[in-house]
Amino acid sequence: MSDNDRMRIDKWLWVARFFKTRSLAATAIASHKIRCNGEHVKPARDLKIGDELEITIGQTVFVVIVQSMAEQRRPAPEARLLYQETPESEARRLREQELRKLAPVPGSDLKGRPTKREGRLIRGVRG
Repeated sequence: MSDNDRMRIDKWLWVARFFKTRSLAATAIASHKIRCNGEHVKPARDLKIGDELEITIGQTVFVVIVQSMAEQRRPAPEARLLYQETPESEARRLREQELRKLAPVPGSDLKGRPTKREGRLIRGVRG
């Protein structure tokens, strides 16, 4: 295999735009949120075409097959050409997305700190 057929997994995740930085990709790999061919890996692991990745970002799980490599980070439409998501993964992800729209997690609409009024109400409930 030539050099163009292999790439570090953390760099590929960054180039394919799953993570904003390589260090975020490496952190996700170290915390076992990325599996390559069913195994937990290290950030320096060489990835090759045909490998299957299971990528967990928040509550979303992607299962993708590596289609190609790229040395530089490119725009999102070009980055999507680097992998192909499995049909089962795509169906499951879209189904979970619909469920989150229909029944949002309690408190998911809350942003930031409570206002003074909300704080008084919280303290009133606590006693």
